[in-house]
Amino acid sequence: MKRLVIIAAVAIAPFGSNAQKIGDIINGVVDGVSNNNGSGLTNADIIGGLKEALTIGSNNSSKKAAAVDGFFKNPLIKIPFPPEAKKVETLAKELGMTTQVNKFVMTLNRAAETAAKDAAPIFVNAVKALTINDGLQILNGGDDAATVYLRGKTEAELKVKFMPVVKKAITKVQLTRYWTPIVTKYNKIPGVIKQNPNLEDYVTTKAIEGLFKLIAQEETKIRKDPAAQVTSLLQKVFGKK
Repeated sequence: MKRLVIIAAVAIAPFGSNAQKIGDIINGVVDGVSNNNGSGLTNADIIGGLKEALTIGSNNSSKKAAAVDGFFKNPLIKIPFPPEAKKVETLAKELGMTTQVNKFVMTLNRAAETAAKDAAPIFVNAVKALTINDGLQILNGGDDAATVYLRGKTEAELKVKFMPVVKKAITKVQLTRYWTPIVTKYNKIPGVIKQNPNLEDYVTTKAIEGLFKLIAQEETKIRKDPAAQVTSLLQKVFGKK
């Protein structure tokens, strides 16, 4: 296309003042080609729509996760007893500590809910950095393509920033108050492998995983459900898919 434009420019050179008008037309064609992504949308539409989708999706998800019972009563993201300590859970219940086990699981989720309150601002820079190449891949990708992009850009930072928040939350909800008696009693049983999972790392990892599950849900809704396309730009970008 560029070669054709150059040839055309050379061909019109002798035509005097009309050449400027024709040159303007050619420039318009070039601009149109540079903005043509095959979807009938401008680059500005794509970037703007995806930024809105990511912003709305991450904000909604953060609010849901940060609410009381946002993790604890949502089967999709509820944090269970640490898998590596499953034997601890089983034996603790056999030893009559079911109440403590249940409270421990609840406080795990309370810690995640507390941490989720600080999630939304962390997504802002990743959304701002979205490029047109990223945008085209996301627009034409799967139902969770924007979520995958966001996770790739933010997961490492989320873990760094979540860890102290989770540590503080664990103290606030007195998580060790329920965990310590359980694991202490278990570790006194002859022959068992001593247990003391890193609860801060466990809650942090599960909190981040839960957030992205919720964001993926929000993204799928925006892509497929007209009712979730709450702005004219979202309707323009996703309504045609």
